[in-house]
Amino acid sequence: MVNYIEAVSAPLKNTGAIRLYTADDFAGMRKACLLTARCLDELAAIVQPGVTTNAIDRFVFEFGMDHGALPATLNYRGYTKSSCTSINHVVCHGIPDDKPLREGDIVNIDVTYILDGWHGDSSRMYPVGVIKRASERLLEVTYECLMRGIEAVRPGARTGAIGEAIQTYAEAERCSVVRDFCGHGVGRLFHDSPNILHYGRADEGPEMKEGMIFTIEPMINLGKPHVKVLSDGWTAVTRDRSPSAQYEHAIGVTATGCEIFTLSPGGFDRPGLPPLSR
Repeated sequence: MVNYIEAVSAPLKNTGAIRLYTADDFAGMRKACLLTARCLDELAAIVQPGVTTNAIDRFVFEFGMDHGALPATLNYRGYTKSSCTSINHVVCHGIPDDKPLREGDIVNIDVTYILDGWHGDSSRMYPVGVIKRASERLLEVTYECLMRGIEAVRPGARTGAIGEAIQTYAEAERCSVVRDFCGHGVGRLFHDSPNILHYGRADEGPEMKEGMIFTIEPMINLGKPHVKVLSDGWTAVTRDRSPSAQYEHAIGVTATGCEIFTLSPGGFDRPGLPPLSR
């Protein structure tokens, strides 16, 4: 049994009920998400060989502070950084450190800012210098997975339609979908209901309704889908050490489809890859 609740009357904790937000709430999300998107735009020029992920993390923290926003990951459940930086075979939740990026790396940078109580959650892949064609193709496939998942969003459809669209395309491209992590409700809370699986069938999952806000963030591997979490309790890696990629948008369900809150204002949704004419 799926419960839906008007967000204004819902307690500020994840109760399992799905919040339905108002037009004013969507306006708050737009502001928070735009700030996150602007930060990710700035990072396109910063990600270079020799730059450390700690330096990237410091930029994320300072950018947020300069604009009156707090990084949501900072001190979240003991996490001590302002972003996640996941390199090559790291699937997600990579912890920034002093190791420099190298030519040919691919890195996902995941940023969430809290602005006026709203969580702007998004991530992008960045090529470090010149990357291999296999890595470039992985980025292209993963971004297409994200966009196909978003295209499946509309009132009356089930969340499984998102997963089916992603899984069908990824596997047709001889890639695999990570099952261990998923998208999630977002808004006043960092992680809320419902979970958004990136695989499955169109007749599965809760019905999507106007006013829902959630992330879609497929993690796609060149190899097998299996992952493990390292001893730090955060860093998830592919078991076969194959490269992994992820793109993430925060979206709101509208009367006719959805609104993408975290689109790049500068056209850098796919930094380092040719622009799309979607």
